[in-house]
Amino acid sequence: MLFMEADIVVKTVMVGLLLASVWTWTIIVSFGMKIRQIARKSDRFERAFSKAENIDRFFDEHGKSNLPSAKVMAAGVREWRRSTAKRPVDREGTRQRLASAMNSTIAEEVDGIADRLNFLATVGSVAPFVGLFGTVWGIMRSFSAIAAEQNSSLAVVAPGIAEALFATAIGLFAAIPAVIAYNRFSHRLNKLEARMGRFADSFHATLSRELEIGS
Repeated sequence: MLFMEADIVVKTVMVGLLLASVWTWTIIVSFGMKIRQIARKSDRFERAFSKAENIDRFFDEHGKSNLPSAKVMAAGVREWRRSTAKRPVDREGTRQRLASAMNSTIAEEVDGIADRLNFLATVGSVAPFVGLFGTVWGIMRSFSAIAAEQNSSLAVVAPGIAEALFATAIGLFAAIPAVIAYNRFSHRLNKLEARMGRFADSFHATLSRELEIGS
């Protein structure tokens, strides 16, 4: 078996890359399930919000939800209540603070969701080079074997070359899914961010109309 016959350095590289691959697939599966769940719940939340006749009542019922859209709404409602608590109401200042509060919440939610994606980016960029290190080490070992045996036959060279190629293969096995998943999830995260932005704009428009009515 290539792993058992490998040098300790190459073994360390292989084990590290295999662990990175396992953790990469764990993130891929868990993040994929999480982003789909958020999308489904966001659909239901936004449909319910569009049908709500009383924003305060809707906030009391859904304001404590961990759903990103609900947190955006909660940030808007809290800022609305603070800004309109005193008279006269600074309408333009209130609009600016509402936009700032909701945009800040969107950025915070996106950062929180994307936190584990940094590992995928790291594996995708670093794993090939770690595998290449194992490759170089295996080839160096082959040359050392040639020098020690003073024999360049396949039996002498093959073990080191095989280890080198195996380390390269494991590096690619870890890196390729990480890069594909990172790009795919980044796209879906951008769509989620845009969706929250549209919801925030719609909610901001609703509250702005309330300002006009109350003026």
